[in-house]
Amino acid sequence: MDDFTPEEVARGRALRRAQLPWALGGRTAGLLYTLALGLTPAGAGLVTAVGALFGGSRTAQLLAGTAALLVTGQVLQLPFSARVRTVRSHYGLVTQGRRGWAVDILRGLALTLVLALPLVYGLYALTERSPHGWWLPAAGLAALLTIALSFLHPLLIEPVFNRFTPLPDGELRSALLGLARRDAIRVRQVLVADASRRTTALNAYVSGFGASRRIVVYDTLLTTAEPREVELVVAHELGHVKHRDVLTGTVLGAVGAAVAVCLLGLLANWQALLSTAGATDAADPRSLPLLAACAALIGAATGPLQCAVSRRIEVRADLHALELTSDPEQFIAMQRRLAVTNVSDVDPPRLLELLFATHPSATRRITAARAWRPPAG
Repeated sequence: MDDFTPEEVARGRALRRAQLPWALGGRTAGLLYTLALGLTPAGAGLVTAVGALFGGSRTAQLLAGTAALLVTGQVLQLPFSARVRTVRSHYGLVTQGRRGWAVDILRGLALTLVLALPLVYGLYALTERSPHGWWLPAAGLAALLTIALSFLHPLLIEPVFNRFTPLPDGELRSALLGLARRDAIRVRQVLVADASRRTTALNAYVSGFGASRRIVVYDTLLTTAEPREVELVVAHELGHVKHRDVLTGTVLGAVGAAVAVCLLGLLANWQALLSTAGATDAADPRSLPLLAACAALIGAATGPLQCAVSRRIEVRADLHALELTSDPEQFIAMQRRLAVTNVSDVDPPRLLELLFATHPSATRRITAARAWRPPAG
């Protein structure tokens, strides 16, 4: 860890130790709450009670029950996320006021409701039509929806949380577009995201497919990093495009969504489990908390595997950035700047990295850059 001063290493570790209990506590509390509702009659009672407030029909139970599960889950998470935000504020990583933070939470909740309510209604229309075989068409629809959301995300969802402006003409814009041309990647435009109104953290990414593809750079990165370091960050992100990581991730996500729905179908047809949850069959709106609990368990169980795949993809993107730029020294400088500015733990405990990290640690990425050699010829 000679690339970082003892003070920088200690600062990253202190932030990790301060926020980790609250971050994990929020995850654990959310999972336990979902299981408590889904694996006991309490969830069925909640669906029945809130449905009665809106007339008590099957549709009222479904829609009001879904909204109640989402809203109460969000309320449960608030103390934990607020504490994580406070900790990060002490380290200078938060620039957004409480009002803006609250607005973002409400935006996210509203967006979730807009997506979830029609999905749940459609899902239970299938269960009503075929209480035992609903999961087969639902699996196909889940896969199609995953693909559709991946395409629509940069166009419809990203603008809900950020404002984007074109990067002005100049050397940096030309350099970034030049990197894309050398990579034979079609990029429509280079945009700047107004991340500074929320955070001081640095980042960039490439989003969209085909004609909608664009390079997005945080304004914090432009004002903090050297132009060459910005190029290295973007070269890494272009690596994801070059290796079709977004497309592959979308396909894998679609397959995963379909498999998850199939597992839900098996669990929802297990009569003992339905009885425990206070529901009669999968078409009963009172089974909604049970499906949510099963989905949460599947997500928690597959989380470490998803992280392992993500770390492997990030290593490949790092290699691509080095091959595209042939500049390991600036790559190392870029990794150092990202780690110091984002107050990262540059060498976290291995168990935490295996369970939760989506990227390799800064020390691993720097070590790999030092070992890199240009391909022969």
